[in-house]
Formats: sequence, C-alpha cells, structure tokens
Amino acid sequence: MREEHKSEDRKLDINQVVKWLQEDGMLSAKDIEKCRQYAVAKINLNKHPLKVLAECELTNQSQLGNLLTQEDLTQWLAKKLAMPYYYFDPLKIDVPTVTALFSKAYAGNYNILPIKIDADEIVVATAEPFIRAWQLDLAKMHQGKIRCVFSNPDEIKRYLDEFYNFSKSLKGAQTHNDGRAAEGQNFEQLVELSKSADLDANNQHVVNLVNWLLQYAFDQRASDIHIEPRRQQGNVRFRIDGILHNVYQLPMPIMNAVLSRLKILGRMNIAEKRLPQDGRIKTQNSNGKEIELRLSTMPTAFGEKLVMRIFDPEVLLRDYEQLGFNKQELAIWNRMTNQTHGIILVTGPTGSGKTTTLYSTLKRLATSEINLCTVEDPIEQIEPAFNQMQTQANIGLDFASGIRTLLRQDPDIIMVGEIRDLETAEMAVQASLTGHLVISTLHTNSAPAAVTRLLNLGVPGYLIQQTILGVMAQRLIRVLCRQCKTATAVDEAQWQALVAPFKVATPKQIYKAVGCKTCRNTGFAGRIGIYEIFENNPALQKLIVEGCDTLLLQRQAIREGMRPLRLSGAEKVAAGITTIEEVLRVAPERIDF
Repeated sequence: MREEHKSEDRKLDINQVVKWLQEDGMLSAKDIEKCRQYAVAKINLNKHPLKVLAECELTNQSQLGNLLTQEDLTQWLAKKLAMPYYYFDPLKIDVPTVTALFSKAYAGNYNILPIKIDADEIVVATAEPFIRAWQLDLAKMHQGKIRCVFSNPDEIKRYLDEFYNFSKSLKGAQTHNDGRAAEGQNFEQLVELSKSADLDANNQHVVNLVNWLLQYAFDQRASDIHIEPRRQQGNVRFRIDGILHNVYQLPMPIMNAVLSRLKILGRMNIAEKRLPQDGRIKTQNSNGKEIELRLSTMPTAFGEKLVMRIFDPEVLLRDYEQLGFNKQELAIWNRMTNQTHGIILVTGPTGSGKTTTLYSTLKRLATSEINLCTVEDPIEQIEPAFNQMQTQANIGLDFASGIRTLLRQDPDIIMVGEIRDLETAEMAVQASLTGHLVISTLHTNSAPAAVTRLLNLGVPGYLIQQTILGVMAQRLIRVLCRQCKTATAVDEAQWQALVAPFKVATPKQIYKAVGCKTCRNTGFAGRIGIYEIFENNPALQKLIVEGCDTLLLQRQAIREGMRPLRLSGAEKVAAGITTIEEVLRVAPERIDF
C-alpha cells in the first residue's frame, strides 16, 4: 500500500479520490471541476465520497465515455489501494455468526461488516480503508488473522441493516421461546413431547423472519424455498436457476414456529403434522408485483418439511423467443397447437419448464372465440382467460372424471395437468376423437418415449396413431451472464462429444462462465429451454404398435427431422447463450442414431 495510506485513522477524502481519478486519466477537466463544486455542496451531508462522485454522473475518459457508476468507482478504488474487492453474495455468509462479532451500532459507526469468521482468520468488508481503530479492538477478542476487503458503501449499509435485523428477530424468537423444545413429529424426541410447547407462530419476531425470508427469496430470483428439519437444527435452502443453495440454519424451535406461520398464511391445518398438506400464499415483492407461492408439506424423520414453489406471473407467461424456441421449433409447435383436434404432449422431469410452456401457449390460444378448459392438480396460476378446475381426490374428482365433466362443457381446447393412468389416457383419447384439442404432460426422458409410455399404460397403438399430433420434450439450461461471459476457444473433442453422432460444424468461438456481482459469481443468470419435438406422420405411425422399441421410434423420428435435446443445446452454445458443460449436465443422454 502507498506510504501516504499509513498515516493516522481518517475518513476517505473526496478530493484525494478525485486526484487519483485525475492521475489515472479517467476524468476530463470539466468533470474535475464538477466534482469539486459538488463536493463543496455536499460536504455537510455526511455522504460517502464514492456516493457523491457517482451522483456527479462522471464520464470515464479511459473507457469510451461510459458513465462511472458507484460500483465502477468501488472496483477502481479497491485496485488503486491494492485491496481485494468484495461483492456481497448473502447466500455465502453465515449471518448469525458474523453479526455476533460486533454490535450493529459499532459496525455502522466504522462502516464495516464481517463476512467470514474462521478459527484462524476473520474477513471484514469496509468502505473506509484508512480507519483501523476497530482492528485493534478485534485483535483483543480474536487471535486469528484480520483481513480487510473493500466493498461498495451502499452494499455494506444495505446488508448491515438486513443481517442485523434478521439476527435481532432470530434472537428475539429464541428469547421468547425461553429454551423450550418445539413440538413436532421428530421420531427421536417423541418421549419429550409432553414437556414441550410451541413458540407462537404469530410472535412478531417470527412474523419478521417469515417476511424477510420470502422477500429475500424474491430478491435472489429463487424458484423454490426448502425448509428442512434435521436432528439439531433446520436448514433453509433456495433453488436458483435450477441449483439448490444453502441459505440459513435455524434452531428447531424457531424453524417449527416459522413453519406454523407459513401454514397459517397458506390456510393449512397447523395442528396436523403427520399427513402431507398443500396450500397457497399470494403476496407481493418489494416492487409491488403480485407473486403466488404453492406450499407442500411432508412428514420426515425429524419433523415436518415444507417446500414453497414461487410462481411469478411474468415468468409463466412469456414470449416463445424468451422460452428458447428457434424458428424451426416454433413453426412446428404453432402447426401442432393450431390444429382443431388431437393430443399434444409436453414431457420432461419436474422443474423442466413444462408449466411455463403450457401456460404461455394456452394464453395465446385462449381467444374470445375459444372455450379453453383445464383440469389441474393443483391449479398453478389463476388465469381469467381459462375455465380452470382443480382435482380433489378426497371427493373422487380425478383427472379422468374431470375430463368427462369438461366434455359436457362444450370445450374447444382441454388442458389436462398430467396423464398418470390408463383411465385418464383413455379419456384424453376420447376427447380428441370427438373433435377437441387436448394438451397434457407426461414424465418421460425423451419425446418418443411418451408414445411407448402410453402403450405401456394400455392405450391401443391404433388410437395413438390417430390421435397424437406430436410430443415435445424439454429441459431448462442456465444462461450465461451477459455482464461477465468471456469468449474462449472451442475444445474440439468436447464439442464432438456433445453433437455426436451428428455432423455439426464446430463454431469459431464459444463463451465460458466467469462470475461477477450481477450473477452472484456463478457465471449464469436465468434459464432458457432446449426442445425436442416429435411430430407424428405416416412413417412414424407404422412403428407405433404394441411392444414397439423406443430407440427405433427415436431413430425414425430423427430421420423425419426431429432434432434431439443435445442439438438444441448445441445451437445455444454456438450462439453464446450457454456452455457445453451445462448442456451435458441437463441432457446427459447420448444420442444413439
């Protein structure tokens, strides 16, 4: 570090920062004068120098005139001071541990925030690199090495408030519980149930924890929230872009109180902990946008587990281009969905985007001239343009009886949530034969496998030949972050492993994941679909017979123009949308042709 940095503790000086910017040739003479005038005007507002400079809207002379944001200035200054730059990824911070090191008032006074505590090292983020008094205090409490990293002052303030408020609610809930074990069906603690008592789910601290948890999930773009009981504690995990991330660990009494609070919000029976339950919550994110959550509980060895699936209306209703269709796939899909009768199936594992594809398609088909009816388990999203029915097994309303009812409702298009058994399959076939378009889902690994699944259920081959218009298999792959993806040379062997046995030209370059603040250092931000569309035709119909081989059906479909999932993925690799590794992770089945 520079000699002048070794003087006594002092706050970062705006004039010094402007001088360094001038030394590095980043500011014009006009901007330098603007900074000085702005600094004088804001001198008594106690704002951080980087925040003041960002408000000046300075033009970076060294980067083709781009405006210098506060984040740009933070990264530049960290490099100037030879300090590691740190961007906050809250999922990687143990909040209860780091907030126990300092009080909120102490951390706020020095503009610092601990981010990692190990036996031999403590890492602290600071926005005031020349104030070190707190290090002397910390050295008296901890024998390990103290390492400073430089961070955006706004980020420090934001997470200082969030982390300490969370910890305050957590401690408040623990204090209120007074050390009592919470009731639950933990098989290893049944002997203690008579001595236990629940923490009140409506306790304000518990309410704050739940509100914070939901808002945090929305901010992190989570698609699912998992709350899982373990022997000593409860785990909270978020699924983001298809990958589960550990978020927090909660004491069991507090976790059970959080579960009870969520069950109350979802209109579920909080006293019933032995049977699975389903519920719904409708709420809003910080921007006021309506978001719906679907809740599902199940009993486990250590208590009740809860999974919340987050449904964002803007995600469920998207353009075909946003979903990932290329022109050829879109043309085939439109051709099938514009038919007046027949069956269209969408296949793929749970979480592969089938619901989004179906709702986006149905939204476009549901015009004022069309009667579109659905039977679902459960209804994923309330859509005014549809007539939606939810199955209720407890009163005998299943998919098959639902279709039977819909056939008497003068429908044009019927959407069946899933074909699970022969009776549902037979009713879907009957509906298509009587002049209705039926759209449904199946859980199979490939599009041709859906045909053999129907045969295995017991649907006669001749009926499948007549009614199936086509099958689309899909997966979701992570999209490279636009801010940090970097071009790289193509590994020829890896590319051939992806596209084999097809002869596909190797692209001149592809992109790799790097990681930045925008994508939380994962290299990816968001997901997009890859598709495999099996369109029925006379050549394929000859193979759809009892005991037909899926592999033969797949090979013939490829000869007829079907592009397997891997080829759809390879196209997106060549377009710089994703990586080879990501496609191989999501579509591991090698094409045998």
